[in-house]
Amino acid sequence: MKLVNHAVGMMSGTSLDGIDVAIVEIVEEDGDIELRLKYFDMVTYHDAVKQELLKLCDPSKATIQMISTMNMLFGTLFAEAANQVIKEAGLRNEDIDFISSHGQTIFHQPEKVNIAGHPVTSTLQIGDISVIAEQTGITTVGDFRTRDMAVGGQGAPLAPYADYLLFRDKEKGRVLVNIGGISNMSILPKDCDENDVVAYDTGPGNMIIDYFAQQISNGKISYDVDGKLAAKGNVREEWLKRLLDNPYYAEQPPKSTGREHFGERYAKKLWDEAEDMSIYPYDRIATVTKLTAITITNEINRYIVKSGIREVFISGGGSYNPVLMQAISNGLPPKVVVRKLDEIGMPADAKEAMVFALLGYQYLNKRTNNLPKATGAKQKVMMGKVAWGKGRR
Repeated sequence: MKLVNHAVGMMSGTSLDGIDVAIVEIVEEDGDIELRLKYFDMVTYHDAVKQELLKLCDPSKATIQMISTMNMLFGTLFAEAANQVIKEAGLRNEDIDFISSHGQTIFHQPEKVNIAGHPVTSTLQIGDISVIAEQTGITTVGDFRTRDMAVGGQGAPLAPYADYLLFRDKEKGRVLVNIGGISNMSILPKDCDENDVVAYDTGPGNMIIDYFAQQISNGKISYDVDGKLAAKGNVREEWLKRLLDNPYYAEQPPKSTGREHFGERYAKKLWDEAEDMSIYPYDRIATVTKLTAITITNEINRYIVKSGIREVFISGGGSYNPVLMQAISNGLPPKVVVRKLDEIGMPADAKEAMVFALLGYQYLNKRTNNLPKATGAKQKVMMGKVAWGKGRR
């Protein structure tokens, strides 16, 4: 039997640019699932919202009132984004079976903290799903990461579950890399089953590069457009070697990271360090661009032979930086082809939003949707919570 659902997948990542909204047709037949992108747009955050969000991600500035208020506000922002994009696509809300929202991460702590004898990990995504369901009238699934953490996982990365279902190949190994604020990858060995998949966050993606671009331009640009700033500089190898001493890179998977580790405070620390070393500004951004590239390629190279890796597909904002893409290609053997994910039918910008549409679909069908090998969870679970839409309670 052939089942067809229409979903809205929504994602806002560590870059804090806005809300990715993907309208996806999900086709299931004889146990095989296919995702077809029908429409995609990114709804940018207003500058005032982004500034408040940056404060919220800074533990020294965030308050309980801010967290509570922004959770409800972001529910409205996500609902408005969904309504807007559904209309742009020429559809009605009644045409959509469900919304699946990752929300906006403001804190992610995969390392255990001991409180009164209880080891605790935690994560928090804002954008209340009840608000989204009420303001769109559409059943909404969200809050995926906490269930994985409840069974000992890190709540990340979640994309490898979809990578395995959609991109595994019998003849060749593949690597799916997403370069957002943080970079993560999924290793899919040739002819693999889900227990063969290895996936984790490799470290910074665009986060440090973006900060350096803002410093160099005195705030006139928010990212290194087409890698033009990095292209003007030279990599300072001695400084790069010091940056690679960060303990995170030596940790063994499963592992995940975020703004707490590689965010603005860390980027500012590196900028000031380079200032003290009298490193030319363009050399600084060239070096941190190479840092992102080499922390990705170092990990991929670990699996080239044993996993039969022949293709690397890049998604996320980093895929539009030709300097970064070339550095990744240069860091891998010639037999490994590096391409944008668009080239195999999934637009790079839309991937993560599409992934959450799939995770929500599996949850509503009462199926497990985590990959314990990637997150470190003790078992498979159904990640998500649901707020039923009008007329579907």
